Amino acid sequence: MEIKRILFPTDFSEGAMNALPYAVDMVRHYGAKLYMIHVIHDLIAVSGLHIPHISVDEIYKEMAAAAKKELEEFGEIERRDAKNIEYAILRGVPYEEILKFVDKNNIDLIVIGTHGRKGLDRVLFGSTAERVVRNAPCPVLTVRGPKK
Repeated sequence: MEIKRILFPTDFSEGAMNALPYAVDMVRHYGAKLYMIHVIHDLIAVSGLHIPHISVDEIYKEMAAAAKKELEEFGEIERRDAKNIEYAILRGVPYEEILKFVDKNNIDLIVIGTHGRKGLDRVLFGSTAERVVRNAPCPVLTVRGPKK
């Protein structure tokens, strides 16, 4: 099995922080490149609301700049030895953008944290990780956070 490109999508949550050491360990083990991405949820695409583009574009620019900074700092200690890392900030529906990124970059493995939502919470918010697992063309390692 050849794994050269590993994707780590993050929402900066505790679940993602729990998954990061697995991604970094896989990167070290296989000598792979790590792609760290964050998807800014495009509320206009989901809601269908019309909002003046100038204000929305400015808001998304600010969100992207803040997210890029947070992405580059996310888990710095855990990934200090990983050298070959590429960062990307995307905008859209998270699972759709993750899957597009996988196809575009020929990703070999996805490592993603889960929130472990249950019941109504899961029905209302859905599960990005679940949709990625169901639709990804490559293996997906899901990492569940500690029980509370």
